[in-house]
Amino acid sequence: MTALAPALQAFFTDRLITQRNASPQTIAAYRDTFRLLLRYAHDQTGKQPFELDIDDLPAPLIGAFLTHLERDRGNSTRTRNARLGAIHSFYRFAALEHPEHAHTIARVMAIPTKRHERTTLCYLNLAEITALLAAPDPGSWLGRRDRALLALMIQTGVRVSELVGLRVSDVHLGTGRHIRILGKGRKRRATPLTGELVALLRPWITERGGAPDDPLFPTRQGRALSRYTVGLLVTKHTATAAATCPSLTTKRVTPHVLRHTAAMLWRAKQVDIATIALLLGHESVQTTHIYEHADPALKEEAIARTAPLGIKPGRYQASDTLLAFLEDL
Repeated sequence: MTALAPALQAFFTDRLITQRNASPQTIAAYRDTFRLLLRYAHDQTGKQPFELDIDDLPAPLIGAFLTHLERDRGNSTRTRNARLGAIHSFYRFAALEHPEHAHTIARVMAIPTKRHERTTLCYLNLAEITALLAAPDPGSWLGRRDRALLALMIQTGVRVSELVGLRVSDVHLGTGRHIRILGKGRKRRATPLTGELVALLRPWITERGGAPDDPLFPTRQGRALSRYTVGLLVTKHTATAAATCPSLTTKRVTPHVLRHTAAMLWRAKQVDIATIALLLGHESVQTTHIYEHADPALKEEAIARTAPLGIKPGRYQASDTLLAFLEDL
């Protein structure tokens, strides 16, 4: 047996699951990366995946695989970089377990992430938020569920993967009202709830009923919503809201856009970036700085502070007779 198969097995079972206690989403993303890579390597080398060795996956093949993802599969640069991150993580592990392949591993580790243009941050303004929250039908059970769901996403910035995992017991509406969220990396955080959101959630939880461990926003059958279904709900209600708020037709509204909206609402209230990072569950404050760059009010304030004052505009006057002659031509 080659070194690759047992190394991959140990990487997933020992490193990711046992040592790092990685989330199911992380494990699934890494799994998909290597499924794609091994199939690509099989097409290029003719070897079955179990026959491949670490030296059969050198830097040139990995580079060609990354190009294949973008060119043939239509993946974005961000997705390409995420796949490379999974490969780098495995090769760092393999470097300790199989030093005999150090040369191949070092060259793969030297493959850089690819630079890409950041898209303009998309978020909703107050008029669009009002229209979206008015879109669900308050006369139906599903409408009341969806309105509470949308309001919670907009006011807490919860990720869609975190939203579908919320249970009834995660909502605390008494003193120190807040919602407990299990975020990325299995990190828990508590996000405060506004009085407006409490007034919406309290009757919903009463109507919803159920045991403490039941999903906060269930389907008709009582099961937890999927991330895909939440995306469909956001799209559906955005289309309805666009009838009264045409600016929504120019935006592709997704659950993550609602997360951006929550952050921008906090910025509008002058909440500092470090606090926003805690509320959003960001591991690094650097990730949260995108909201500073996206806030036009901050840019206007900066310009007002740095713009020179008391300078009268005027035409440039040449200080040399030769230059003056040329200016007059």
